[in-house]
Amino acid sequence: MTTDSITAVEADPRDRVHAVRHRYAHRGDRATVQDWAYTVYLGVILGAVYVAPVVYLVRTTEALVSLPTAEAATPVACLVAAAVIGGAQLTGRFWGPLVLKPFLLHVFMSTDLSPTDYLGTIARRRLAYAGIGTLLLLCTATFLATDLYDRPGSPLLPQGLAVAAGIAAVAPAAWLWGQVRTVRENALLASAVAAAATVVALLGRSALLGGSGPWLLTVVLAAAAVLLGRSALRSVRTVDLTRLARESARAAEAQTFAWTGTLHHALDLYRPQPRGLTTALTRPDGRLRGHLAQGAVRALRTRGRALAAAVFLPAGGALVTLGVAAPDARTATLSWTVGAVAVYLGSGWVGEGWRGLRDELTLAPLLGEWWGGVLARTLAWPVAAVVVPVGLAATVTVLSHGPFQDIGPAEPALLTAGTVVLALGARLLREMKSNLPVELLLPIITPLGDLSALRVFVWQFDGLVVVLAGVLTMNAMPTAPAAALLATAATTCCTWAALRRTGWPLRPLASRLRKA
Repeated sequence: MTTDSITAVEADPRDRVHAVRHRYAHRGDRATVQDWAYTVYLGVILGAVYVAPVVYLVRTTEALVSLPTAEAATPVACLVAAAVIGGAQLTGRFWGPLVLKPFLLHVFMSTDLSPTDYLGTIARRRLAYAGIGTLLLLCTATFLATDLYDRPGSPLLPQGLAVAAGIAAVAPAAWLWGQVRTVRENALLASAVAAAATVVALLGRSALLGGSGPWLLTVVLAAAAVLLGRSALRSVRTVDLTRLARESARAAEAQTFAWTGTLHHALDLYRPQPRGLTTALTRPDGRLRGHLAQGAVRALRTRGRALAAAVFLPAGGALVTLGVAAPDARTATLSWTVGAVAVYLGSGWVGEGWRGLRDELTLAPLLGEWWGGVLARTLAWPVAAVVVPVGLAATVTVLSHGPFQDIGPAEPALLTAGTVVLALGARLLREMKSNLPVELLLPIITPLGDLSALRVFVWQFDGLVVVLAGVLTMNAMPTAPAAALLATAATTCCTWAALRRTGWPLRPLASRLRKA
């Protein structure tokens, strides 16, 4: 090859980008074939030991959602489509398809190439992978949660596959849209998706379409994928490279935390930074406001999290109350579990009191010795912010629902209170977590293989595991007082384990012994 031809090849932007990515892919610290083989081996073992039994149990029991007709399937499909598109948008705001390795992005930004040259190809490839993964995930979820695949000759099967393909086409476009567009444009898109899903669901339940509601949803999704994908790809050239560099650096740090076993630290990196209302924490005379007032102000400084908590907590309280009094066992379990998870998630978004407690218990006492009122001082707002909306939602549900009169309001109220207490204990257990204990990595040899990965998994999601296991066990209790007593005992254990993670009460006791 002559020098002129080499210069011509290097002058082509596509070839220049390919050369940089090829050189970076063949760096010295990249994963070897043995590393990939070991990863595949771990995946096969985990799938055979953990995933296969769960899939077998789910398929041998009654389907969670029954879809006998197109009129019944259309609203469910619309809800799933709206949830997937909204989740893709939200994911794009934090970790979009344009996020690269910080060093690689720095190299591209240091050249004269436009963002379209080195981001366009990467975006298209990742969107294709995301579409395939979304399609496989939707088909698997439909296979496990519904009875659609149990009727091979049903006309709903091709309609369901078409809807899954439509969602898999529009979700990657929404993922890119969430990253390259502004918050206002994302809010407009989310509103349009909700309105379109509502209209299609209403039309699908009516007799106007004659059972063609899923096909109408597929057409709407296909049109949205074309329009949204073209608009999002055209916006790549106007992406804010400075913000993209910050997102890439944060993603690299979060990935390091996740690979080292501290997933909660990786999630903490994506907490929104408090903004505004700085002077509202103090009174006009300079003194700090009360504990509840401080917690409310700190919650309002992260408006997105506060809004999510304001939605999840009342909805969770209503679902728990409906679940504990539902006559159907399957409906009761599903509603109760979803409501408990909603309360658990919303309890972590009401403020920064949980993190303040962890810091005060683990860090050095810079402003004096640790004293016994720290729990009441830091947890006053989180507990009140969870109990009040959940209690109001449960009360309204009990008073407005007729079938509760057959069992009386005392039993739903007692079970709802027990669920809230359990969720608060699980949240405290999760927030007091620090680094991954080394002893959890020790092997546990059983006839089924090494089960140490299960122990690490439970430690990573211990709060959610406590909520799910506690609700299922409470549902199996014969009486409401027994279930409430179980929730109280589980909360006590969670509180003790959470405080032990911070060194309490050993550190305060050692300090007093040293003084004596």
